Amino acid sequence: MEIDEIGELDDPDRWEELNNEMAEDGLRVLALAFKEADSVEANPYDDLTLIGLMGFMDPPREDVKDSIEVCHKAGVRVIMVTGDQEVTARNVGEQVGLVRDGNAEVMKSRHLHDVDSLSESDKEKIINTSIFARVSPRQKLDLISIHQDNNSIVAMTGDGVNDAPALKKADIGIAMGKRGTQVAREAADMVLKDDAFSTIVAAVQQGRVIFNNIRKFVIYLLSGNASEIIAVGAASLANAPLPLLPLQILFLNLVLDVFPALALGVGEGDPRIMNRKPRPADEPVIGWNHWGFIGAFGVLIAASVLAAFAIAIHWLKLDTGEAVTVSFLTLAFARLWHVFNMRDMRSGFINNEITRNVYVWGALFLCTVILLSVVYIPGPAEIIKVVPLDLKRWALILPMSLIPWVAGQIYKSVGKSEK
Repeated sequence: MEIDEIGELDDPDRWEELNNEMAEDGLRVLALAFKEADSVEANPYDDLTLIGLMGFMDPPREDVKDSIEVCHKAGVRVIMVTGDQEVTARNVGEQVGLVRDGNAEVMKSRHLHDVDSLSESDKEKIINTSIFARVSPRQKLDLISIHQDNNSIVAMTGDGVNDAPALKKADIGIAMGKRGTQVAREAADMVLKDDAFSTIVAAVQQGRVIFNNIRKFVIYLLSGNASEIIAVGAASLANAPLPLLPLQILFLNLVLDVFPALALGVGEGDPRIMNRKPRPADEPVIGWNHWGFIGAFGVLIAASVLAAFAIAIHWLKLDTGEAVTVSFLTLAFARLWHVFNMRDMRSGFINNEITRNVYVWGALFLCTVILLSVVYIPGPAEIIKVVPLDLKRWALILPMSLIPWVAGQIYKSVGKSEK
């Protein structure tokens, strides 16, 4: 821009106006000045003569806007803290979808002085602000403290040496792997190899999936093992023949506690998981509602096994060996079908994270082959103390083993309709 287009060089209002115009376009603005000195010992910052402004563009990555939108849906607040001036910060915030209109409030650093003396209303205003401009490294620490005192889990990104204290103080410090300094990377809990904000969002999504998979893994194991304890314990209290022998229980735990459970642990999860709000930070892996689920299905699976055992003895008049084989297989397949009860309450009956998990189907197939091999191959059958069964016995085993699955699907469907 020519000098005569901006007016007089000594007109400060015009320079400020030009600075604002450049900042509103999203440019970072630097002022250029010079001075003549008689000695190299002269203060380089006194009596400077302004000669112009230079703006350079540092546009946000194209994927940032979509990533921030995902964060909004997931209940994750994104706050921009920058050393840029207010107008530039607002422009960038609008570009990435952090704010929805040009009148969004941007808080300047002067409002963050004397944080200890801030009133509750001032702190609330700071908490509700999404863009901060001209922020110093010390003020980043204060912002983290304010949000942590508000019971928020704070993740902070940074790349410079001055960001190291804030990265250390945040609950999750995230350093840039490419342009980040060694000090920042050492202070952080996580390092982004590609320096992409979208990678943070992907990590949040994967973290939620892993947590849910661990929960399903534990619930499946505990409910299945509880059913064995309840079935054997109830038979003992009733002074009835045991429906399961010790070696059979050990065998079922060896097979069913490995393959189906591990398949649940490597599932890809519900693709809509980022549409949910974050869980409370103090929420346990297994809450009271999950213990209720474990107990209920432990009782239900045990009841199916005991009912099949009783029908085999008193109705079909089978000997003890055949009746135990019936209860053994009823429990085994009830636990296999029970894996489908681990689907999320919000998911569909047919299309859900369990049915889409190829490892689950592989585990079911493998376990079925192992169970049939044990029953129908003489050597293993003698060791496990089971006997081959005809189709009439299987006509009892399959319906009884499906009862917990049917009950689980009804429970999931009713729970989904109430949400």
